Amino acid sequence: MEEVSWKNRRIGELVEENHVHAYVLFYFGIKFYEFSELTLEQVCLQKGLRVEQVLRELESPSLLQETDLPLTSYPIDLIIEYLKHAHFIFIKHKLPYMAGLVQGFNAQHDDYLSVERDLKVVFPLFVEDFIHHIYEEEDNLFSYIRSLERAVKGNYNPTRLFYLLERSSLHKFAAEHEAHDDEMEGIRSITRDYKMSSDTPLHIKVLYNELKEFEKSLIIHARIENEILFPKAMALENKVKKLYFEKTKFN
Repeated sequence: MEEVSWKNRRIGELVEENHVHAYVLFYFGIKFYEFSELTLEQVCLQKGLRVEQVLRELESPSLLQETDLPLTSYPIDLIIEYLKHAHFIFIKHKLPYMAGLVQGFNAQHDDYLSVERDLKVVFPLFVEDFIHHIYEEEDNLFSYIRSLERAVKGNYNPTRLFYLLERSSLHKFAAEHEAHDDEMEGIRSITRDYKMSSDTPLHIKVLYNELKEFEKSLIIHARIENEILFPKAMALENKVKKLYFEKTKFN
């Protein structure tokens, strides 16, 4: 599509054509539902933005997405860094964007009035619980695994290691993690599995598509933790226990 046609198309049209455009515009400070009838060029003038820069991002959005990295072959410290980076994207990018969509939700459609009401109550609670879970995971699980890494390299205090192994267990972490694996069940229920029809308003289409994509990312994220991180961490934990008890046996 030629650049001139992008400049002169309405924001609503661009988002209707590709819902990812709404995400790109959001990070330029443009809420598509507030400027849907204006052209891209008109909005850029209002916002003091360089239209060429916005066009470049719309045409080739540099959005960070889940990739098919060979994580199974990665050392455990790199897997943790990958997961922490995904946490950062969730908390600093995806959740604020979706929260803005929910906050600006104005159903204007009888089929979605109850959805609007319920999402405005439930989604902030979901965000609060999700962020708490993320930080708890980093402070406890990731911290524990890093301690195991140091211990297997011989960098540990025997007394502290004893209490760490007594207090923590990867089987317990895994069980608690499994309980959080379907965090979006309530949102799916409210939206009736993101059900849409031909006359669904654009704002709702964008919101539902973002929620679906976020859920897909969470499923991939959980699979990486369950199928790659935990098995590697459990093997590490067993190795540390064996080293520790062999050492104490001869003291």
